[in-house]
Amino acid sequence: MRYLATFLLVLAVALAPAPVLARGKHILWTVQGKQNTVYLLGSIHVLRAGDVALSDVAERAYDDAERLVMEIDLDDPAESDPMAMLDVVQRLAMLPEGQSLRGILGSDYASLNQRAQQAGVDLALFDRFAPWMVATTLLQIELTKRGFSPELGIEQVLARRAAGDGKPIQGLETSVQQLGILAGMPMPMQKHFLRMTLDESAQLDQEIGALVGAWKAGDTVALAGLLSDEFDEFPDLYRRLTVDRNRAWVGRLTDLLDDPDDYLVVVGALHLVGDDSVIDLLEQRGYEVVQQ
Repeated sequence: MRYLATFLLVLAVALAPAPVLARGKHILWTVQGKQNTVYLLGSIHVLRAGDVALSDVAERAYDDAERLVMEIDLDDPAESDPMAMLDVVQRLAMLPEGQSLRGILGSDYASLNQRAQQAGVDLALFDRFAPWMVATTLLQIELTKRGFSPELGIEQVLARRAAGDGKPIQGLETSVQQLGILAGMPMPMQKHFLRMTLDESAQLDQEIGALVGAWKAGDTVALAGLLSDEFDEFPDLYRRLTVDRNRAWVGRLTDLLDDPDDYLVVVGALHLVGDDSVIDLLEQRGYEVVQQ
């Protein structure tokens, strides 16, 4: 359970992604449709300068695809409108009138704030925010300190490239839906999420190293094992964060297989490994999905 907070931000929700640098196998699969090919590329949602490099296999997939599909449609102005996002945050992340972070954390507040201050943050600045939002913000701050940026992520890189190449992008869901998953966590889970985020900050480099190592190597067994270990205690969160979304996406993806155009689908690696993954669900429907 050490890495859950990191998994949530790095592998599951598209607040940013990462490259395909595997030796041997890649976190990239192909599915043959009636007239086309659909490529499935697993991403990590944070990346540092110098890491932005697609493998030759991923480059060929991008070149071959006429269209891209991502978790969020990065072509949609509503997804990049600061005022619209501020409204979303106010609706989903702000605590109801009369509630405060200090009040929700209760006797845990002092110790958690002490840990936050050691990381250079005072929880008093977040007193009107729900614990899930505080946790993701703190984790983003820690990732930024280490040079990780959404702008350097592969989805952002590919979105800019696709705009120049005239390749349209489709989204599987909206940022409102994604944030709603985190906002929908029960309050005890949110408090635990915040506590773990603060506990893990000192081990963040090691945690990301373990995740990225398995991902770069294309080791789906190791990655699925890490993911399974993290979510053993939280089956409901795992279902809402991954399984429910995977099932919704697979219906959209099978429609793509009836299209004449080739597609490159880029989603968090969490969605492509293990039981009830997008890969598993496609295979259950009789499709042959081949890892590259």
